[in-house]
Amino acid sequence: MNEKLVYCLITYGCQMNESDSEYVAGELAARGWQRVEREDQADAILINTCVVRRSAERRAIGRLWQLAPLKRRRPDLLIGILGCLAQQDGRSLLEQLPHVDLVVGPRDLPKIGRLLDEVRHSRERVVCIDDIDRPTLFAAEPMRQNRLKAWVTIMHGCNNDCSYCVVPRTRGREWSRRAEDILTEVGRLAQGGWREVTLLGQNVNSYRNGGQDFADLLGLVAEIEGIERIRYVTSHPKDLSDRLIETVATTPKICENFHLPAQAGSDRVLARMNRGYGRDDYLRLVERIRRAIPQAAITTDLMVGFPGESDEDFADTLDLVRSIRWDSAFTFMYSTREGTPAAKWPDDVPLAIKKERLQRLIELQESISTEINEALVGSRQEVLVEGPSRRSDQMLMGRTRGDKVVIFAGPNDSIGRTIKLTITRASAHTLFGERAEENE
Repeated sequence: MNEKLVYCLITYGCQMNESDSEYVAGELAARGWQRVEREDQADAILINTCVVRRSAERRAIGRLWQLAPLKRRRPDLLIGILGCLAQQDGRSLLEQLPHVDLVVGPRDLPKIGRLLDEVRHSRERVVCIDDIDRPTLFAAEPMRQNRLKAWVTIMHGCNNDCSYCVVPRTRGREWSRRAEDILTEVGRLAQGGWREVTLLGQNVNSYRNGGQDFADLLGLVAEIEGIERIRYVTSHPKDLSDRLIETVATTPKICENFHLPAQAGSDRVLARMNRGYGRDDYLRLVERIRRAIPQAAITTDLMVGFPGESDEDFADTLDLVRSIRWDSAFTFMYSTREGTPAAKWPDDVPLAIKKERLQRLIELQESISTEINEALVGSRQEVLVEGPSRRSDQMLMGRTRGDKVVIFAGPNDSIGRTIKLTITRASAHTLFGERAEENE
């Protein structure tokens, strides 16, 4: 391709979306496209979208409407919607957003280069959302945004039918990548100097490759020289096996950090959510993890205001927070997602009550997170230094094996290295430290 074409790629949503965007960038680079940050410099603007929560969907739609004046000034500009919103709403997006040229679902992203060429040459609008249950095979290497830590997608889709979740409808059913392809990708990362990988899937615990399960895959990845830390998200509590716990406990490269979305503490709500486990099941799972790995950091997702959630149900969630004492939690209010079973039920918890419950939940979890982190003051933590602190170029930041952020003063040559820090103070979300003597 002789002509120079440039694109701008904007991403909303979770790590899966960020990873998808890196693979899209790789596909476009292989076809001669160059990436720019400024929208007004681009020949194509692509918005990679999320619809798990209504707020993410609204942000993406709002951003797309902001591009309409630019499209009027530059009719040749191509605007594309990628990802879950594209899969969910399909052709109707072309009616809703007349300045959009291209709509591409998650499983069709490997075709992005060819689809952009098609739209450029035909000047006809294109919708590509047909391959929702087919394998997702990117031909090019992803263009990674971080030179220290990398996401590696190991599977696509989800076979769980949680009543509130739109993911099976937008990302299709589960499909696991071949272990050989994953190991090859991680091997190239190790050779390129990456120190940490995070294995991604909607439910990594259900990964299958022939007779190999996720514990097998983790063990194989840990054998690759050069990779120092291994993480993974997300784990569905009902599928986390004792064998996986043992693998984490006995494999030094795998970080002792478990993200286990509980969603609620009420058995009645969990059953309506179709989560596949009850409160006691979750408590026993955490007990097994902490028995095998006492230093494990455990985090979660919690939802308030699910249809039919009573004061007693919410009290059960608060009680579970007190019982488990998670290191941290992502908390949010339920929002109706069209196409899910829960969308057929009345959204009967008033917004004011949702907000009040969310605030109470946050306050409780923040107090627990603060107590857990303050207990680390005086301890020595192994920290992978990632770069300058967001708030001050004079400070550095890194993460512990438990994925806790640590801020400290140190030389820039620490970036990319794993060092020991003594924790000097703590807040709910951040640790502060100083270099330990053994680094000197």
